[in-house]
This record gives sequence, structure tokens and C-alpha cells, in this order.
Amino acid sequence: MNKPEKLVLVGNGMAGVRTIEHVLKLAPGAYDMTVFGAEPHPNYNRIMLSKVLAGGTDMKDIIINDRDWYAENGIRLFTGDAVASIDTVHRKVVSASGVVSDYDKLIIATGSNPFMLPLPGVRKEGVIGFRDIHDCEMMIEASKKYKKAAVIGGGLLGLEAARGLLNLGMDVTVVHLNKYLMERQLDPPASEMLQRELEAQGMSFLLEKQTAAITGKRRADGLEFSDGSRLQADLIVMAVGILPNVELAKSAGLQVNRGIVVNDFLETSVPGIYAVGECAEHRGIAYGLVAPLYEQGAVLAKHLAGVETSGYAGSVTSTKLKVSGVDVFSAGMFNDAPDTRSLRYQDDIEGVYKKIVMKGERMIGAVLFGDTSDGTSLFSLIKSGESVTGREKELLLGYPAGQTSASPLARLEAYSVDEIICGCNGVTKGRIMEAIADGCSTVGKIKACTKASGSCGGCRPEVEGLLSIYGGEGAGEPVKEGICGCTTMDRDEIIEKIKEMHLVSVKEVMNVLGWNEPEGCSKCRPALNYYLGMLWPSEYKDEKESRFTNERFHANIQKDGTYSVVPRVYGGVTSPADLKRIAAVAEKYDVPMVKFTGGQRLDLLGVKKEDLPKIWEELDMPSGHAYGKALRTVKTCVGSTFCRFGTQDSIGMGIQMEKAFERLNTPAKVKLAVSGCPRNCAEATIKDLGVVAIDGGWEIYVGGNGGVKVRESELLCTVKTEEDVMEWTGAYLQYYRETANWNERTSVWIERIDLDEVKAALESREERLALVSRIEETLSYTTDPWKEIIDNPELRKNFMPLAEAGTGEGLGARRS
Repeated sequence: MNKPEKLVLVGNGMAGVRTIEHVLKLAPGAYDMTVFGAEPHPNYNRIMLSKVLAGGTDMKDIIINDRDWYAENGIRLFTGDAVASIDTVHRKVVSASGVVSDYDKLIIATGSNPFMLPLPGVRKEGVIGFRDIHDCEMMIEASKKYKKAAVIGGGLLGLEAARGLLNLGMDVTVVHLNKYLMERQLDPPASEMLQRELEAQGMSFLLEKQTAAITGKRRADGLEFSDGSRLQADLIVMAVGILPNVELAKSAGLQVNRGIVVNDFLETSVPGIYAVGECAEHRGIAYGLVAPLYEQGAVLAKHLAGVETSGYAGSVTSTKLKVSGVDVFSAGMFNDAPDTRSLRYQDDIEGVYKKIVMKGERMIGAVLFGDTSDGTSLFSLIKSGESVTGREKELLLGYPAGQTSASPLARLEAYSVDEIICGCNGVTKGRIMEAIADGCSTVGKIKACTKASGSCGGCRPEVEGLLSIYGGEGAGEPVKEGICGCTTMDRDEIIEKIKEMHLVSVKEVMNVLGWNEPEGCSKCRPALNYYLGMLWPSEYKDEKESRFTNERFHANIQKDGTYSVVPRVYGGVTSPADLKRIAAVAEKYDVPMVKFTGGQRLDLLGVKKEDLPKIWEELDMPSGHAYGKALRTVKTCVGSTFCRFGTQDSIGMGIQMEKAFERLNTPAKVKLAVSGCPRNCAEATIKDLGVVAIDGGWEIYVGGNGGVKVRESELLCTVKTEEDVMEWTGAYLQYYRETANWNERTSVWIERIDLDEVKAALESREERLALVSRIEETLSYTTDPWKEIIDNPELRKNFMPLAEAGTGEGLGARRS
């Protein structure tokens, strides 16, 4: 029997150890293996660092191969002991602690280092990169002492760091040199949609900003930009890119450009030495994504095992990931060029964007946002180079023309066996099929056997689909849809548990009900915040950080970063004094535009954030809640007051309703209207609730919508008096508040539960009065948010300009 050769791996990361895993399978016993790692940990999944940072995952949960695995496979492991030198003549390596190890074959997999911008102050305390467990630990410690962080870099790594710091309770601003976030993975429309979603989660952004220096004495206290502006920050995280870690190879005399130069078999310029992963440069490219690194490792393993292989020819890269809870995918050349044509689908309501790019008959690139289910099949077409002529719309939509839905299972079944399903761990469809055939009858067993879905979890739906196709009867686990990916519980179950156990905070709900993401996400946090406030109006304190940006700043943010101010104008009726006040404020603060809204109000557009409290104070008018999930407007016509057709006082009725229900938090925005006669000049029949005057009474219509999907309202009832209108309106709004899903408009809600159910629920006057009593109790605890901020110096600090905030006089711009 041949004596095993000595194989030494320098670098205990994902690419190098994956290569070792393949060698163990292809040539068991062929090598006596030694692994050196600079970090004090066994092999772990670097992709999951953001979850460790966020506190939702422990270090043990991201370990790929624990110390027992090395021992079981006869591998000597030295952790926390980097290799300091390579003797290529005598074929041996020497570690920092003095360990000497001979080799016959040597794999260098030293990965990469975070690129630190050469800025004045970069060596100050409080300035770190984001690359390993140690960086995570430093950020976690910093979050216990400090509250304001700046992340330089709006790429994937920077956004992951920002999300983690946000979950640690820090106020986070992402500074990015480019005009768009993640420009290497997304085109401008997808990037803008991502930014809106992340702003809703609480992140702030400074785009097209070049950092000139890091300020502070011994410890960093902020950033200074090339335009002279400043940003206060107690923690600076650099996430502007990576550099292949080539110092060891360079000192050993290997050929090095940006990375360690390798051929198609991952051989370096020195015989017997190989390089794989982020430190390697193949055909002029150093890859930073995990899938190409695993492809390199598979080729190198075959070469080392003596298995015939055609070599590594490079990778067409794709990125399928979840950025702060948002699914994104990109592949190939997705930006438009003069010789390309593209097809797009965009739905801002559902948060879905799809784009495919063609060159000639071939698809050369794709971008998906929100719905990435077609990513694998599109990537397969990009790699194959086959003609897509005549199928462009089908590929964009995910189903053939003429159909209204696609079958995800049919798509999965059509994938080739070598299609990568789990990009994080390089697991193919064929490998999952083998595992299912070998008896893996649940997703958990497939994960344990193949590692598929064991990292970011983004491929779990595909794994579940393959299990249902190839697992036979009885295979799989029932998959239950919750209100979001953090829980399997639906809205009704959550509310029942909150009432049953009297849970009174968002954190308590998540802990007690077993959220799998301890900090929740942008879907469940606002929902829980609403449900708790609806159930316990007297004791629950609204959690501002669980609200979207508009609701935290009580103004609508515009695309240029300014805000709009819409004061309350009851029933659309104003006075000369109010008009003069609005005009004076607009002139004083150089408001670029004053516009009448569709709801008969005045909108001051282009207001700077720092001017908001001053404008509110000088207007001395209530907030119109134009930014919130609340009562927006009550639109009226002139009615019997002036109109010759008017049968009732629609103005008076509208003002009465608006004053009664202003400041009411609702599952989604609510718009009302009152028309003084059936001619319906106030458009009452396309509102959430509309009142139409008739001879001797009023008709109440509900469930209308004049937005993207127009829906005509339906008649709820006919009543005689204004008191009846108020009673039925209060009862209806409270019933909607208590039974609708969060973010569900009345038009969608009423189609889901049916108008007859609403009529039955409100038929009894006793029940109507009980509902009215509950809505009145809720309203008794509300205050005008503008006045609350005006009167509270601490809250006003949140609106200070960056220059003032940088002097330590303010708390920053995110929390309110």
C-alpha cells in the first residue's frame, strides 16, 4: 500500500476546507492532512456573520465542521496559529508559534482582508473592518457603550453590517460613494427599491458622499466628507471591499498579481503548491462569491485525487441572497448597453422587480428583487447560452403567455441535475435527489446530509419543492405560512396568544412566541407594534423604532431626501388666516413647492428634516397624518351650504367625522369622504368609507379604493341622522382595526372577509356601541405628534442637522 502523501492546507476557511471534504470522498486515505487557521475557531460559515452580529445566531450555529470532524478524519488542526513562512525548496511551512510541517502538496487558501481606506484617522480606536468573528465581537461590545454608527460602503457587506448594528440598537448611517446601493449586484430601479425597504427598517443613507477623514482624538467620533459636511459616529465600520491575502505567497516567491496566479488546475507558479478561494487569481479574475470558490475546490480536489477533470474554466457569477430580509438575485451582465435589449416588470406595491437582458438571441443577465424564485432557471439559461427568442416575456414573468400563474414545482422538475440549488454550500439538485433517495425524508435531514439550506436559508423553498417531487408519499414537513419568515404563526394566532398571555411589548411577543429571528424583521415588527397598540391602548407604549421612516419623522420622505408637510385641514375647509400662515411659513423656509392634494389639503414639498419642527411650530396646526397608517382625510363637497343640488350639510358632517377620528392608528391608511347629494362630487364611492346624502338621510358605502387597483365601494347601510352616521362609522372603523391584517387596506380586507360578515357584526346596536366605546378609548390616549415633538427638547434633537449633530449636541436622525 502506498504511503499517504502529506497535504497541508494554509487557511481554515470555506473554500479550503470544502476542497479537503471533496478529497476525503474521492481519495480516502491518500493524504496525511494538516490544516492551519489564523482564527481560533474551527471552519465556520462567513456568510452567516451578519446573523451573529445581530445576536440571532450563536457562533456554534455557524460552524460547518467542528473539531470532532477533523479528529474523525485524521486531520491535524492548528487554530489561532497562522503560517508565517513557506520553504518551497525543502517543502515545509512554519507557523507563527513555531510549528513546522512538511508537505508534498500545499494548498494556500488564505482568503482576503478587508480593504481599509487610507484616510486620515483610519487607525483610531473605534474604526474596524467587517470580515471575521473578532470584528463581530468588537461591534457587539461597542454597541453596549455607544449608540451611533457609520458604515462606509453600500455594498452587500456594508448593508449586512448595518442591519446587524441596527438590531443591536445602534443608530446606523450607511455612507456610499456611488449613487446607488449594491451597484455591482443591482441596477438602479432594484437598488432604489432596496433603499426604500431598508429606510423603512430604520437605516439612514448618505449617497454620493466621499469620506475625507475620520475625526476624533484617540477614538473616532465621526466622519468628515469632501464637501465639508460631517457626521457624528462613535463606531466606524469599513466595508468598501476586500483584497486577496497574498503576503505569504509573495514572500515565498510565488507569482502574484492582484491574487495568487493559478492555472485551470489551480496550480501556482511553484510545483506542488496550489491556491483556491478569494486569494487566487484565475485568468485575471479573483472571485469573492462562494459558488465560484466551491467550483474551484471541486476541480482541485479531483486533480489531487487523480480523477480526470477538464479543469476550471472560470465562473459566470450569480448572486442570490437575502439582504436584511429582502430577497435579491442578479447574474451575468445586467446593465443596459448599446448592443443589448431588456425587458422589465416592476410592482412597487408588492415590492417586486424583474429584469432580463438579451444580446442577440441569448440572455446575458438578469436582476430579480422581492421574488427570486426564477433565479436558478434564469441563471441556467445565461450559462447555457441557448436561444431565448420568442420566450422573453415567458421568462420574465415565470410562466407562459396566456397563463396567470406559474408552477414552482414544474420549474424545479425541469432543472438539470447539475443545477446549483444551495449557492452557499454548492449543493446541486442531483445531490439533493440522491439524499432523498437515501432516505432523507425531511428538510432537516437533507440539511444534515448535504448542508443544503443550512446557511442563509434562502434555498429552503427549493429544497422543500424537490422533497415533495421526489420524496414520495408521506415525505416532507408541513410548511405553515406565518405573518413573515420569522414565525409560522398567522395574525389570528398571534393576537390570540397576546390576549391569552397578556403580552405587552414587541420583544416579549417575539421571545414568548418563539420568533426564529430574535429582532424580527420589517414585516413583523410594525405589525406587532400595531396589534399591541390596538389590543392594549391604555398600557402599550408605541415603539417608534418599529415604525417606518415616514411615521418616525411624521412627514413623507421624498426621493431627494427632503420631506413634505401636510397640516390637517378639516373637511377640506380652511380660512384666510390659515392660508396666510401657510404662505408665510413656506416663504420663510424657502419651501420649493406648495401643492393642493387630491384630498383637499395643502402640501408643502421639499422641506429639510431639520426645519420640520420649526415649521410645525409656526404653522400651529395639527398633523394631517399624510405619512401614516391612520385617518388621512375626509373629503367633502360644499353640500347644502352653497350647492343648489345639495340635500345635506356635507361640510359639517365631514368636519365632524375628521375631528372625531383624527390620530386614529389603523392597519393601513384610511380615507373618508362625504358627498352632499347622489351626484357624488366628493368621490365618496371610491373611499375606504364614504357617506352620500340623500333626501331624509345618509347612505354609508365601504371598501372602496381609488388607487392602483380601483374598487367601487359597497353599500353598508342607510341611516337617518348625523348621530347614526358617527355611530356606524366608529363601529365600522373599529371592526376593521380589530380584524384586518396589518397593512391590509379596507378594499382588500372586505373582499377577504365579505361584506355580509361586516353587516352581521354591526347589525346589533349593542355591539356597535361596544365597538364605538373601544375606538373612543383608543382615541383618548392619542396626542398630536407634531405638538409632542415641538414641546419635547429631547425629541427635537433627532431633527438636528448633521453639522450640529457632529458637535455632540444631538442624538442623530433615526430615532424619534
